[in-house]
Amino acid sequence: MKRVVVGLSGGVDSSVAAYLLQQQGYEVIGLFMKNWHDDSVTISNECPWLEDSNDALLVAEKLGIPFQTVDLSEQYQEKIVDYMFSEYEKGRTPNPDVLCNREIKFDVFMKIALSLGADYVATGHYCRKGEIEVNGEKVYQLLAGVDNNKDQSYFLCQLSQEQLAKALFPIGELTKPEVREIAAEMELVTAEKKDSQGLCFIGKVRLPEFLQQKLQPKEGIIIQIDKNDLVYSDEVQDGLSLEEQLLFASKKRPYTPKMGKIMGKHQGAHYFTVGQRKGLNVGGTTDPLFVIATDVETNTIYTGLSSMHPGLFKKALFIEKSEVHWIREDLALANGETMDVMARIRYRQPLQKAILHQFENGMYISFEEPQSAITEGQFAAWYHNDELIGSGVIS
Repeated sequence: MKRVVVGLSGGVDSSVAAYLLQQQGYEVIGLFMKNWHDDSVTISNECPWLEDSNDALLVAEKLGIPFQTVDLSEQYQEKIVDYMFSEYEKGRTPNPDVLCNREIKFDVFMKIALSLGADYVATGHYCRKGEIEVNGEKVYQLLAGVDNNKDQSYFLCQLSQEQLAKALFPIGELTKPEVREIAAEMELVTAEKKDSQGLCFIGKVRLPEFLQQKLQPKEGIIIQIDKNDLVYSDEVQDGLSLEEQLLFASKKRPYTPKMGKIMGKHQGAHYFTVGQRKGLNVGGTTDPLFVIATDVETNTIYTGLSSMHPGLFKKALFIEKSEVHWIREDLALANGETMDVMARIRYRQPLQKAILHQFENGMYISFEEPQSAITEGQFAAWYHNDELIGSGVIS
């Protein structure tokens, strides 16, 4: 009998995952990860992890499976929180959920599970695992969840073949309503529970307050750049190589405060991200203002009117060589090769037609349609049909 450790988060998805594995004849163990100690920055005054671990315990009791809590807050602090602060400090916007899966759930947590004699680790993610043979070798596939509305393959875009080999995703074939139905039939306490929001395992966090613990507020100016500014009229010169054209299409625009008009003040460029419109506190404009760029060196925020402002759009992005990650290592591109893919630059974004271009120093992704708010530090993921084959950090 194969043993599976399920990461029970206290939510409905992982509860049903545990139940389904039990039905499939696995020996199931429930493990709750405590990843967070500091309650001073969570939004609500209830203690989310306490409530969640209690719900996880009740589900384990209902199913009659062994249960324990593991405290991973030290590793979480070091691998996720410290990384987030250093990224924000550089003016980038990290994705903690993708990292939490790569560094915590399918690494630290997986090692604990394997030390308990587990054959697999299971989570309540809406995605599926496939298995194919390539040149006589077993290769694992990460496939989108059947529920288009809830597909979470993106959050697992940094997993490796070794991690996938030991992973199970029991609810990937189901839709959210079906999952809730099973939970209700089984009278699991989590059946009606709302989906969790916010940082994976921290609960809802107020980001500015969270960042203020480490990053000191410092006042700077908000500049508005006109959509007809000359910075947007730069034509691509003739005679550029493909690589030079892609560099041109993906690079930051050279904004300076002189280009626009001062709209107000902010408390720190590192608290803002490209595409953001809330929190600027600038009134009296015809359309909402959007952040089109931040400069942490000069502590300046550049904004533009409306979601169609040209400063929000780019046709290409770059991923440094060390940040290019292939789940399907057998499909990895060699220098000079290209590949047609469907790609997304954030969770829930509909897949976009794109081409990967691998060069010596890294990879460019060029899109058929210009993309809004390509954000440094976030992950771009690329797919063939419903299979996520690789990803990388936008540089």
